[in-house]
Amino acid sequence: MPLKTKLSCRNVWKLYGANAERFLDRDMPPSGEDLRKAGIIGAVRNASIDIAEGEIFIIMGLSGSGKSTLVRCLSRLIEPTAGQVLFDGTDLLCANEAELIEIRRHKMGMVFQHFALLPHLTVLQNVMFPLTIQGVAKSQAAESALEVVELVGLKGREAYYPRELSGGQQQRVGIARSLVTEPDLWFLDEPFSALDPLIRREMQDEFLRLQARLHKTIVFITHDFEEAVRLADRIAIMKDGEIIQVATPEELVLNPASDYVAEFTRHIPRSKVLSVGGIMSAELTGEGDPIPQVTRISAVAEEIISADSPRPVCDGDGRIIGSIGRNAVAHVLFGSGEAS
Repeated sequence: MPLKTKLSCRNVWKLYGANAERFLDRDMPPSGEDLRKAGIIGAVRNASIDIAEGEIFIIMGLSGSGKSTLVRCLSRLIEPTAGQVLFDGTDLLCANEAELIEIRRHKMGMVFQHFALLPHLTVLQNVMFPLTIQGVAKSQAAESALEVVELVGLKGREAYYPRELSGGQQQRVGIARSLVTEPDLWFLDEPFSALDPLIRREMQDEFLRLQARLHKTIVFITHDFEEAVRLADRIAIMKDGEIIQVATPEELVLNPASDYVAEFTRHIPRSKVLSVGGIMSAELTGEGDPIPQVTRISAVAEEIISADSPRPVCDGDGRIIGSIGRNAVAHVLFGSGEAS
């Protein structure tokens, strides 16, 4: 059964410059060269994506690629020059200011790279803040905030001030604050990039734990492909305001749409990206317990290479759909050998 589409954008443009809109009145969309000659900045160019309910959809690109601008267009924090943004089938670009405020307060959560905590408020008060703005009774707001504070692992620190917390703990407060309204759609703009590598890894683990429990629809921006591989159901790669390719991490590695996309995957260990199903043989042979096709090669490489014979591979229903042997795994790990 196909997943329900939660958020879509259709032919979204964001142009900066004098009389930028007139470039979109033509029969053919303007090229990047057309815009450059006219002194127009094409921050987002003809972007179209569909994001499924419950999906972690990651938008990647180098600085200036348009990823943050696109997300701000999707939430209408920035007004697109043209296009449609559909949230549960409703075009956000047709919503008035009061309707937008209501949607943002009750249906959208946002977390940004800079935590933007209110320094004079405690952890609990910071998390309660969105509910306070909504006019929720103080006792009810405190009860909801306490639940979310515990959810993000900060129980016992409710009375701390932001200055008394580590960077990772401050980011958890920001996450809790964005979740307290129970949003349907969650935007995260490089939320972990300011953290030290070890804390960043811990926050990624925490993020996956929260998603397994909450099943939010998430739009997540990062410039780190390794982070994207860990978190994403699908990835959109942007360049010069355009979406170059939308695919699963594995599809990006196996079938990059361009040299630019291939460059993003070049230095990532293939074993962390490729699944057993992606490199298995169609032969229904093998010995031992079947390996689910979605299993990453890195998780089973040692046992497959040390086995005397190929292992069977199964689908989500437990049906045997192929097999995988040591040569296929060696090819992924070392770039040599033939698939078997």
